[in-house]
Amino acid sequence: MRLPASQDTNITVGEASQCRSACFNDCSCTAYTYDGSGTCSIWTGDLFNLQQLNTTESERTIFVKRGSPEAQTKAKKSKKLKAIISSISALMFLLIGSISYIYYRRRMAKKADRSKGTQGAHKSHWHKAEGEAKVLMNENSDEAIDVPYFHLETILAATGNFSNANKLGQGGFGPVYKGIFPGEKEIAVKTLSSQSGQGIDEFKNEVTLIAKLQHRNLVRLLGYCINATEQILLYEYMPNKSLDTFIFDGTLCQLLDWKKRYDIILGIARGLSYLHHDSRLRIIHRDLKTSNILLDEEMNPKISDFGLARIVEGKVTEANTKKIVGTYGYMSPEYALDGLFSIKSDVFSFGVVVLEIISGRRNTGFYQSEEALNLLGYAWKLWTEKAETQLIEKSLLESCNRSEAIKCINIALLCVQEDPNHRPNMSDVIVMLGGEGTNLPTPNRPAFVIRTHASSTSSFSSDKKYIVSNNQVTITVEEGR
Repeated sequence: MRLPASQDTNITVGEASQCRSACFNDCSCTAYTYDGSGTCSIWTGDLFNLQQLNTTESERTIFVKRGSPEAQTKAKKSKKLKAIISSISALMFLLIGSISYIYYRRRMAKKADRSKGTQGAHKSHWHKAEGEAKVLMNENSDEAIDVPYFHLETILAATGNFSNANKLGQGGFGPVYKGIFPGEKEIAVKTLSSQSGQGIDEFKNEVTLIAKLQHRNLVRLLGYCINATEQILLYEYMPNKSLDTFIFDGTLCQLLDWKKRYDIILGIARGLSYLHHDSRLRIIHRDLKTSNILLDEEMNPKISDFGLARIVEGKVTEANTKKIVGTYGYMSPEYALDGLFSIKSDVFSFGVVVLEIISGRRNTGFYQSEEALNLLGYAWKLWTEKAETQLIEKSLLESCNRSEAIKCINIALLCVQEDPNHRPNMSDVIVMLGGEGTNLPTPNRPAFVIRTHASSTSSFSSDKKYIVSNNQVTITVEEGR
């Protein structure tokens, strides 16, 4: 034979029998050859290119080791055993993988069921204050909720468990906190306290209503949460807080020059006009005030707090209620006295806000030493004396466009006239604000001009009482007629 091409190992032995013994004693030896001169070549592993030689060539003899019949039988059994073990291993692997997948799917299904159950438990608290078990949200509500529900744990993580360091302020219905969601998204979290006077209906009204409104001068609602003790609303974050923070502060008011204040007045007017005339729902806000006007990073105004807002159908512009809600100093006389509210009620509130923006003074708590007048009465007094410019805040005198300021005072006084039929619509207000050289109507005497005394409780009529607060807290009072 021609010797294999695979690598061999050469050892020196005395005779052929020693070469044979060396191969038998090496378990890895597969073949050997002895050249007759003391060199023993041993191969391990496979034998490559082993060929039979022609008779003319020099012959070499190679001894190939093979197993005994018993060994061959054991080898065959070993191969079968390996095949069986491999098959069983593959089957076990497939079985374990299938069981793991089924377990994972069931666990996820249970988690989803628990999540739905948790949300259902949260929803069941809608009428906790009234002792009712009916769920008012989502599938059990006549109105769909267009904003997502957030779990309380998510909100607690975003606000640092409502830490004082994240507290933005205290509104009439509860504190407001700054929160940060994943991705550095900033939000404002409004929590409604149980002492606020705002119930489930007002909360649901704000969630369902504001989610349907889209305007650059209306604050955007991002979500809501409710549990056994909290009612929470999530708004877009307004870094400059509310308008009253600036105009009633002796230092911050200087950051708002006349142009910026005029833009704020115009922005509020546009937001109200959208609510009254341009949205697919006619909305009456019923609680417009400077603390409900939020300012974004560019000081653009956005109307907020729609908990007291009402929808009126079709072309209807007014309605009547036995439940008087709103804030003292901003409520129109027909609403405060008779419960009659309309789009002209918001117009009245807008007029009060404009006078506060121009003067930097609150309508409530305003007194002149010679007469007990509120801001409306003081503005009317200056108007009749043709001394309107005395109403303008001193920090505005340098930047103020006097004719534009007088125009705004004129419009504000038109808005706060006692007879609602004499007040302009907000669409007319926008035209008047944008017009130049337009002759405006002469206003009539405003409502609530004289206030003869101040107390913690004032009566507008013998059968209605209104709580007065110095911190602009919204009131909700229900009295029989």
